[in-house]
Amino acid sequence: MVVNIREEQQTGLSGKSANSALLALCVAMLCAAVLLIVVQFLSLRQSFIEDMQVQGRIVSSNITAAIVFRDVKTATETLAALNASSSIAAAAIFIEPGPAFAYYSRGKGNALQAPTPALMLNGHEFHWNYLDLVQTAELDGKPIAQVVMRASLDALYGRFSMYALITLCVIFASLGIGYLMVARMRQAVAQAEEHLTYLAHIDAVTGLPNRHAFNERLAHSLVTVARFGGQLELLLLDLDNFKAVNDSLGHNQGDQLLKAVGDRLSNSLRDADIVCRIGGDEFAMILQSRAGSRTGEAVAQKVILSLAAPFEIAEQEVFVTGSIGVSSSGDDRLSPLTLTRNADAAMYAAKAKGKNTYEIFRQEMNQHAKKRLALETSLRKAIQNNELSLCYQPKLLLRHNRIVGFEALLRWTNPQLGSVSPVEFIPIAEETGLINEIGMWVTRTVCMQVAVWEELGLRDFKVSINLSPRQTKNANLAEEIFAEIAAAGIDASRLELEITESQLMENVGTNIELLSQLRARGLRLSIDDFGTGYSSMAYLKRFPINELKIDRSFVRDIPGDGEDEAIITAIIALGHGLGLSVIAEGVETEQQMNFLRSVQCDSIQGYFLAKPMPAADVPGFLRKTHSQGKHA
Repeated sequence: MVVNIREEQQTGLSGKSANSALLALCVAMLCAAVLLIVVQFLSLRQSFIEDMQVQGRIVSSNITAAIVFRDVKTATETLAALNASSSIAAAAIFIEPGPAFAYYSRGKGNALQAPTPALMLNGHEFHWNYLDLVQTAELDGKPIAQVVMRASLDALYGRFSMYALITLCVIFASLGIGYLMVARMRQAVAQAEEHLTYLAHIDAVTGLPNRHAFNERLAHSLVTVARFGGQLELLLLDLDNFKAVNDSLGHNQGDQLLKAVGDRLSNSLRDADIVCRIGGDEFAMILQSRAGSRTGEAVAQKVILSLAAPFEIAEQEVFVTGSIGVSSSGDDRLSPLTLTRNADAAMYAAKAKGKNTYEIFRQEMNQHAKKRLALETSLRKAIQNNELSLCYQPKLLLRHNRIVGFEALLRWTNPQLGSVSPVEFIPIAEETGLINEIGMWVTRTVCMQVAVWEELGLRDFKVSINLSPRQTKNANLAEEIFAEIAAAGIDASRLELEITESQLMENVGTNIELLSQLRARGLRLSIDDFGTGYSSMAYLKRFPINELKIDRSFVRDIPGDGEDEAIITAIIALGHGLGLSVIAEGVETEQQMNFLRSVQCDSIQGYFLAKPMPAADVPGFLRKTHSQGKHA
């Protein structure tokens, strides 16, 4: 049985971030609404005052003769004309302190008195429900009377209330729309995270847990055994001569065979056991049982027998066998790495024994360890003996069909061991810490090579360097990189650093700080092998990166594989949505390139363009592609 190991969704942090953003939006919009309402009130009030002042000036200019001749009737009739204004409740003319010379009132209760000094000074006074305004009547530039008007504020408050209501309705409608948009965004993010979680833990071919999930489950099982007791056994299965079978059947049928093998392995185990696909044709089985119980050998025998029956693939019978290595935690409380290494050594012993069999790890199985020791010893001297070199693989910008960069790839050739694959020596360099020295050698060599190319006039491209997980734990990494850049006399913008997705998530806070330092000083940053690890959306948007690099495993079967096409399209949409460029690696055919161009992928890299080449071949390659007006 395959154990469901999909991680609990990390949408809690995303949800909190979305809620915080929505709350901040609400506060901002409400503050804006209050500010708009206040400004409108002040604007309406000022307009109201100006209207009243206009009417006051009209009255004062029309009563001059009435004041001079003490014509009360004319003055009263002039004031009565204010009846046309619905806002004016009362008006009076005062020639000297004391009773009004002439008076007008729309109703009772609006008695006016001679203007106070404060009213004379300010020209108007606001009260809760009315406005008092004074306008001086003059003759030959000398004041002869004061016109006092009292206006009701009901109309002002009515217009203000209407505006405030409309503003609040618009604000709350906007907030409602914003809430719906955030809710839909959260739903989309949750679905994307769920899909990425699945991709990070489930092998797309077999539906079994992948290597990432295997590492987690093995570590968890060892902790469980250490805490509660029991026995843990690990079986590593490698299919014999699968490459030959795969080449003869084709990749699609090869994938069908791998899925069929996974199904038989699952059926050979108990419900509590775990089976994972950890590599191309490698499977791992984790068995947990009582202390002292040794079930690994019996399970290995059962698996060998289950594989003996033919597989029906593409209407033909296919036979496949496997070699199994068995290791046990025993009483030694081994680490996951040691337990896996022991099972791996036993598996190679089974292959050496003739394949289609199993071996249980014994301490004398040290051939693999000896080879590893020889590699480690030689690797320690590789830099000193000038055995390391770099090759450069070009990157093509699809939109303009021109080369925009190269990836620096490390190579090691030893006089005794010959050409050693990076798959073999990079893990050793990581484990021993040599990767820090080797990584700085790569950085130094690339910087010097870029300086050489600049002297040749080759400036219109960037060179990317891979950062290992061990390097990112170096607190002085940023300063060391920039020291090499300064020593070579090149601009930091000529370099790009690639860091894997799973590597980013190991120590998020520290990595964000490191990447921020690198980005702030001009370096471009790229997430390598994107889609094979697991990046929470809440964290992904916080990383100061420039580019996502789609892993070659998703490119291999396009066009034609609907799942891979959907994954690639989703990653490109995600990258562009975050303002990032997207590059696909492992492009080997024109059909793959055309598909990637059709889904708006920015750049590609792979054997279709060119194999990795020595630095000396780069100028000629660029001249050739430039003269042809296209990629090689």
